[in-house]
Amino acid sequence: MQRSQLGKTDLTVTTLGYGAGPLGNLYREVSNQQATDALETAWNAGMRYFDTAPFYGLGLSETRVGAFLSSKNKNDYVVSTKVGRLLHPAEPASKRYGFINPLPNDITYDYSYDGVMRSVEASLERLGIDRIDIILMHDIGRLTHGNNHDKHFSVAMESGYRAMDELRSSGVVKAIGLGVNEIEVCMASMDHGYWDCFLLAGRYTLLEQGGIQNFLPRCVEVGSSIILGGAYNSGILATGTRKGGTVYYDYEPAPKEIISRVARIEDICEQYSVDMKAAALQFPMAHPAVSCVIPGMGSPNRIAQTIDLFNAPIPDEFWRNLKADGLLDQDCPIPDMDNTSIQNVGEQTS
Repeated sequence: MQRSQLGKTDLTVTTLGYGAGPLGNLYREVSNQQATDALETAWNAGMRYFDTAPFYGLGLSETRVGAFLSSKNKNDYVVSTKVGRLLHPAEPASKRYGFINPLPNDITYDYSYDGVMRSVEASLERLGIDRIDIILMHDIGRLTHGNNHDKHFSVAMESGYRAMDELRSSGVVKAIGLGVNEIEVCMASMDHGYWDCFLLAGRYTLLEQGGIQNFLPRCVEVGSSIILGGAYNSGILATGTRKGGTVYYDYEPAPKEIISRVARIEDICEQYSVDMKAAALQFPMAHPAVSCVIPGMGSPNRIAQTIDLFNAPIPDEFWRNLKADGLLDQDCPIPDMDNTSIQNVGEQTS
């Protein structure tokens, strides 16, 4: 499987990585055996980048990912986890934060120097492996913290970043970044230090290309990579709009204008016999700032399907038609037919 360099580091990540949120029993329960089977399938398919977090299943995802990776050569994979939420023991719950039967923990937000150090130590213990390659400051921003954002952001930039930078400088981790759903907080954080990467969920997708004029060019300029999460925009680019029932965007029922835009994308997909899920996975990879895309996958069948979609041929004219209909920003690069280079839409030929 193709690899891409991460920022200015010596890390390379497979262009299709494994998002381990579902292994925390997100919205549905996954057994230990199912989790192991899914990870084994991903590994056998060539995936070597695995992303997890303390938040996912309140420690369950980290535990499962670590148990699997503990049997692998540590030089053969890259693993990332997150800081900003500390876990503490709590009464068992059948459901908490959308996770079904998570571990008996709850969370406290802590973006401080001490909080980062404690979080990394705890993650290493849960993972059961001797190193973490990438740590990401998790869910800093107004979307998560609302009126408390300014307070958390100040602590994160003045204290938490110092801890992360020390861990990187000392070689405990190889890269640091943010794991967020908001471009604005990424832009603001770049004024406070150097981040190797940003795990950005849902903001540079087939549906919306926020940051194409400012954030992504700045990443290219300074040498920061984008790890693209949420390629399906929380579901609507996977389910489409034609099957009836509620469709989801940004973890909530999609508004009418989003449904209408996706329906227009579906029309062009149908015209060119393109699976919209394939287009959603492949589109972000055309931008030079994007190193990999990491869909969440909780079953072997889902992994096999995702690999097929990621490699499915899509004609150049499909992308040009999306552009002509105003469904892709004029400045977005597009994948070419053989997936080996980037073609700028503005330089297309007839």
